[in-house]
Amino acid sequence: MNKQLFKTSQFIKSFSENGQLGGILLLLATTVSLVITNSSQGESYLHFWETTIGTGSLALSVEAWVNDALMVVFFFLVGIEIKRELQVGELSSMKQALLPIVAALGGLITPALIFLAFNHGTSAASGWAIPTSTDIAFSLAVLSLVGNRVPLGLKVFLTALAIIDDLGAILIIAFFYTEQLQWVYLALAAAITTVLIVLSRLKIRTLYAHWFLGIILWYCILQSGIHATLAGVILAFTIPLEAISGLEHRLNKPVNYLLLPLFALANTTIHLSAEAFQSLLEPMELGIFLGLLLGKPLGISLASFLLIQSKAAALPLHTNWKQMTGAGVVAGIGFTMSIFLTNLSFSNPEFLNGAKLSIILTSFTAGLLGFILLRWATKPMPYEGSFRKK
Repeated sequence: MNKQLFKTSQFIKSFSENGQLGGILLLLATTVSLVITNSSQGESYLHFWETTIGTGSLALSVEAWVNDALMVVFFFLVGIEIKRELQVGELSSMKQALLPIVAALGGLITPALIFLAFNHGTSAASGWAIPTSTDIAFSLAVLSLVGNRVPLGLKVFLTALAIIDDLGAILIIAFFYTEQLQWVYLALAAAITTVLIVLSRLKIRTLYAHWFLGIILWYCILQSGIHATLAGVILAFTIPLEAISGLEHRLNKPVNYLLLPLFALANTTIHLSAEAFQSLLEPMELGIFLGLLLGKPLGISLASFLLIQSKAAALPLHTNWKQMTGAGVVAGIGFTMSIFLTNLSFSNPEFLNGAKLSIILTSFTAGLLGFILLRWATKPMPYEGSFRKK
């Protein structure tokens, strides 16, 4: 009995650590949200997320508190992952970083162009960034499901690509989704950032001052017109490198097992109807579907091929082009960041509903096709050692 209990606990631990549990919780939260939204309790459920909490300049809906406040923690985690990779990880040398950087750029530009080909000159054109993102949690969960058929080099490549992809999304939010600037608050945010940089230079490992200043920074950026979640990224880049590893370890589970499912609950309140599914053939929804499902693998594969043909880089170890194509399809899982960009792109309820439905269906399709392609393209590999999980 004790032996069976031990095996069960080891399975649960492994299942949790390899990324599958986070992906399944996101799927479960999305399913729950869709079911409730389209039930007799749908109106009450929507009303809950629209309920205002707070006063004055901090009077925000529950959904806004999730998207503009709690998601700062997600972006903070993304920020420290990017900083660590740039300084000591896979992106710390140009030789290592060149292939995933170029592939990520191809996977960002091509989906955006496909979306604009369908929507240029229309009111939906502002959503061009929606199909440019990769959901790192879902993508790595699909790779873990394929198991030892996936070479370690391909896992490292997709991890680095997804991190660069996140950096691209952060820059897009900063430069293209900024409202009218409030210069006083922007100046205060700059001053606080300067103090945080000084603290980082002094290598003060006690982070209480960082947390206090980070909260004030979040408020100033919220009021400045720049999206508030960028405060998390700015704070992350001022955290001393020595403290990053411990922070990642402590934040991974709360973010993946609580915050992101909560984000899914708040942002997948999608009405399912015959009209909603018919709208999937509209230009905006098709732009998202084809941008993620076709643009991502096409952009990643073509950019990688041109770079490798130029002898500036080589395929990841033990990896072939079929596997690279499969990884490109898996990168078409947009979900979290794509939904986040949808909220920034549109205020029209019909656009929001159609875009989110398209993202969910496309992400599911990309995950399934990517899994099938990787299973077909590879044979079980000998053990190559572990790779860092997200």
